Amino acid sequence: MKNVILAFFISLIFIQCKSTKIATEKTGLIVENAMVVSAREEASKIGVAILKKGGNAFDAMIATELALAVAYPFAGNIGGGGFMVYRTNDGKTGALDYREKAPLAASKNMYLNEKGDIIDGKSTLGAMAIGVPGTVDGLFKVYEKFGTLPFSELIQPAIDLAYTGVIVTEKQAERIKKYQPYFSKVNDTTIILDANWKTNDTIKYIQLAKSLERIRDNGRDGFYKGKTAELLVNYIKKLGGIITHHDLEKYEAKWRKPIEFTYKDLKIISMSPPSSGGICNAQIFKAIEPFNIAKFGHNSLKSIQLITEAERRAYADRSFYLGDPDFINIPIDTLISSKYVQKRMANFTWKKAIPSSTIKHGTVVGYESDETTHYSIVDSFGNSISATTTLNGAYGSKVFVLEAGFFLNNEMDDFSSKTGTPNMFGLVGAEANAIAPEKRMLSSMTPTIVEKDNQFYMSVGSPGGSTIITSVMQTILNVYEFGFGMQEAVNLPRFHHQWLPDEITMEPQGFSTKLIKRLSKKGYIIKQKNTTIIGKVDAILRLTNGKLEGGADYRGDDTAIGF
Repeated sequence: MKNVILAFFISLIFIQCKSTKIATEKTGLIVENAMVVSAREEASKIGVAILKKGGNAFDAMIATELALAVAYPFAGNIGGGGFMVYRTNDGKTGALDYREKAPLAASKNMYLNEKGDIIDGKSTLGAMAIGVPGTVDGLFKVYEKFGTLPFSELIQPAIDLAYTGVIVTEKQAERIKKYQPYFSKVNDTTIILDANWKTNDTIKYIQLAKSLERIRDNGRDGFYKGKTAELLVNYIKKLGGIITHHDLEKYEAKWRKPIEFTYKDLKIISMSPPSSGGICNAQIFKAIEPFNIAKFGHNSLKSIQLITEAERRAYADRSFYLGDPDFINIPIDTLISSKYVQKRMANFTWKKAIPSSTIKHGTVVGYESDETTHYSIVDSFGNSISATTTLNGAYGSKVFVLEAGFFLNNEMDDFSSKTGTPNMFGLVGAEANAIAPEKRMLSSMTPTIVEKDNQFYMSVGSPGGSTIITSVMQTILNVYEFGFGMQEAVNLPRFHHQWLPDEITMEPQGFSTKLIKRLSKKGYIIKQKNTTIIGKVDAILRLTNGKLEGGADYRGDDTAIGF
């Protein structure tokens, strides 16, 4: 009888693994057919339920992203935007840009005072920080091209979740408490997250459920027109913002050609501009490629030194050359070529650090937060997606459209408000990323898919602002060069350098005092705090036997579920 009961429950429930329980384990969840790894268990469950219904990875993407808008308002959203990279089962690849855009009334110097100085907080807090949201249009672009199940079936689980409520985790309770002062500072009324929410409480998002119902019943127009649009525009205007109905109606997500490059026998498919992730990682990998980094050892002195110097140069180029490709010409082929990258690395030496003050962007002839969220999906048909979505800062602009039930982004801060002045992530920008009406702001989001032997190898991505790029790169290296499984690769301590400020940021555990002293002796400045978290990687690896291993980051509430 016990065996019968056990079999019954196994047939009903999904295999799942919460990252918080496996932070010290070497192996993540392994399944035969399909998997979703996301920032919340509820979203991963909903995505897998769609896959079990016969939906493909793109159907599951829509359901998962909408569920994250309910379960993970910290970064999941319908008031923000994102990027997606895909690989179909026949090897075709592509990318979707549903990044936010600057409003039509935006202008280059909109965040500067009469003296030409940046007005503190104007691009990060409140209604003037908001870019035109792209998430909903992006999901409909995916559905139009790849969807198989009725859209109503893909959105209904998120609606049901919003009505029944989401259980508050310990980490979520801490985040809510931390950001509550900003909610009251920005909004003119009390919002749902102003209450004293504690671990294991249940939050019901009734107004958000109604907004999702309008999308279910009216399609794209259920967000960009009608009641939701009216509520959004009126509230932004009331708070002094500039987004109009015309901005919403004109918004359109765009299919892009992904950045594709090789690293030894891997083919890496990553996001193209206005994301900087693909180009930056192409440069970093090309800089590392001539060296036997596996021989140096994981997080060894030489590995850290080599990767740091590669990162330093890539981020310097990022600051100068990258922006919205619809507005500027980006010399992509040159920037990711081995010849150009090796020229950039010509002054690299093992003897000492090369100060960032001596490194500028390269010469080309002719010419972004841990407050994001990523999810990876592989279906039983062999399709895979890697998607990163965000409000930019934690809870975005902190503007909450009360009657519509969701937060709005603060993506305008990802523009260069003033050339040479860092944004909230410390990234320095140039003219290429200056503000202009309808322009998309530069991003660090790096959804990535990797092929090996012409087959799907892994899907990987992360939140983390400027650290996204390096988190993705280190996870790939951890698996490919250093031989770790996916969960262990995700768990391992990470470090980061972004040109300016000229310092290596390290997570608090996993780097010895001896190693730090040796790096310091070579001239590297080390920044290490007990609270430092670099990325929250969610990834899927295809094992040699064809099974899938999930990597769900213990740094969050991330969860891998599959069957």
